[in-house]
Amino acid sequence: MDGRAVAPAAGTVLNALATGTGSAFAIDLETTATVDLTNDGEIEATIADQPDSDTALIEHCVEMTVNRYAEDAGLSPEAVGARVHTESEIPMAAGLKSSSAAANATVLATLDALEIADAVERVDACRLGVQAAREAGVTATGAFDDASASMLGGVTITDNATDEVLSREAADWHALVYTPPEQAFSADADISDCERVAPMANLVAELAHEGRYGEAMTVNGFAFCGALGFSTDPMLDVLPAVEGVSLSGTGSSFVAIGDREQLEAVRDSWENRAGSTRLLRTRNDGTQTT
Repeated sequence: MDGRAVAPAAGTVLNALATGTGSAFAIDLETTATVDLTNDGEIEATIADQPDSDTALIEHCVEMTVNRYAEDAGLSPEAVGARVHTESEIPMAAGLKSSSAAANATVLATLDALEIADAVERVDACRLGVQAAREAGVTATGAFDDASASMLGGVTITDNATDEVLSREAADWHALVYTPPEQAFSADADISDCERVAPMANLVAELAHEGRYGEAMTVNGFAFCGALGFSTDPMLDVLPAVEGVSLSGTGSSFVAIGDREQLEAVRDSWENRAGSTRLLRTRNDGTQTT
């Protein structure tokens, strides 16, 4: 029994570290997970082109999915093992939700291998990956905002304390993504510094609930660059020509949104910096079996 799923990356509207309310939107970079079930009870994972990377999150996603759903597929959880392989277009530790995408793709690929993917609500599959991420220690908040955007597509606003989706809308934008060479791991973020910008985060949440996502992103970007110690220069490179721009997650990437012409007009500003710049579309279809 085997399964396969793809999950998109995401960019940040509101970082959840300050208040527990977060917002993110799916973008067109993908992680693919392939799961082959075995009957030896052992779970082993590999990541393409990264033989030394930590696979604990991926393995834990399979374990939790099997423990929760194997009996629904007529199997004994204790007897089910898996060989898991992931490959990704999403840079790791860059604020583009690589862990959330990997968790989503792995959970859905496991459900696909169990032949019950269509019977499980996508938001429930998302919550399972979020719990695995918390237990694996790869995120400070559980990142339900990031995971929900990746799993469901579009732009979501969430309560990360209760893992509830407060709203979801289509996001028909282009996104310009700048990723510096430096990595930034979400689990290393100083939550106490982020909590100091809670009043700004509350303002961002208000703007997002009003559908003013570009303005929300920009306020979020300035607030969390300050809290997390990132320069705002990449934001100033593209303002005011874009609809919104923010540090994505806990860095190191920056994401700007607008129409294609707006973003092409400022692309050179980021391409002149060290790192990589990509012009992408937002995604509304979320994580899918293939």
